[in-house]
Amino acid sequence: MSVRLAGPDDLAAAQEVLGASGTALARMASRPDLRVVVAVEGGEVVGVAVVGPPRLDDDEAEVVALRGRGQDGLVAEAARQAADLGALRVRMPVGPWVPVPPAGDDLVDRFLRLAARAGLLASGTIGAAAGGPVSRKPDGSVSIDADAAADRVATEVFAELDVALLSEEHADPALARSDAPWIVVDPLDGTGNFLAGLPPWAFSAGLVAGGRVVAGFVMDMASGRRWSGAAGRGAWRDGRPIRPRPGSTTVVPTPPPGAAAPVPEGSRRLRITGCTAVDLCLVADGSAAVWHDLDRAGTHVHDVAGALGVLAGAGGVVLGPDGEDLPLRPDTGALIRFVAAADDDTARRLLAAHP
Repeated sequence: MSVRLAGPDDLAAAQEVLGASGTALARMASRPDLRVVVAVEGGEVVGVAVVGPPRLDDDEAEVVALRGRGQDGLVAEAARQAADLGALRVRMPVGPWVPVPPAGDDLVDRFLRLAARAGLLASGTIGAAAGGPVSRKPDGSVSIDADAAADRVATEVFAELDVALLSEEHADPALARSDAPWIVVDPLDGTGNFLAGLPPWAFSAGLVAGGRVVAGFVMDMASGRRWSGAAGRGAWRDGRPIRPRPGSTTVVPTPPPGAAAPVPEGSRRLRITGCTAVDLCLVADGSAAVWHDLDRAGTHVHDVAGALGVLAGAGGVVLGPDGEDLPLRPDTGALIRFVAAADDDTARRLLAAHP
């Protein structure tokens, strides 16, 4: 017997086991803050569990339905999915709560687990701080109380790793005197979108070693979508594996006032979301083929590090303007320019168009 997330082909059989309407189960399976898990034996769905969204007041997710055979495996997988959603434990329909399984021993595993937790808590904090005062940073970008509040939450969560942390809001003094791995956080990417109530806006965190992002996590706090990935280990969106793919859609940052955003040769569609972290994740999961800021002044390390970790796990390509790999430095003021694409050919064609 195997236990896994339900796919579209499982829903009809899972509906029969669960006794829910097909429409209700399809809605559950499509929600990023819910996970439908199935037990499969002999190619048939024999058991179903539905993991509800975590609650911020008690650190719990809840299994809102548990039916059929293979319940031990369903409970174990439900607890793993709850950890992926940022919960510390999961409550069963009957009986006591179950702790989520511990993270692996290595730094990447622990980082990804804590990043999911930090994203969940930051989302709640940002929602609670909505409507606060708005100010301008020296570079002209918008700052709100929600940024600082979410930053404090993330800093507290990642303190468990004892790794230097850089964020848009502050830098750890240890970064100036160490070549050790470091974490970079953007507690709220897409502040302008958040203020306008126009999705997406995101929490992102990346783990950097040797100038390369080795793991990353991004949570679209408007929708609940979550992307995670680690170099050499794979990448996931809402628990499912993702890969980049060639296509005809390009995503780009918002151009300066009065400037154009041309559609690159080889593309048919241009998209501007106003949230760089989500843009890069769209390349990682194959929704878009390429992203670039080659015709702009550049972007900041905290805006892109988390998503670059997802892209690295997915197998995407990231090249600087010189056609080489893109090293990252712990400097939130520096601007970096690059192209992120599904494959090397796409990336280099775009570089050739922006000499």
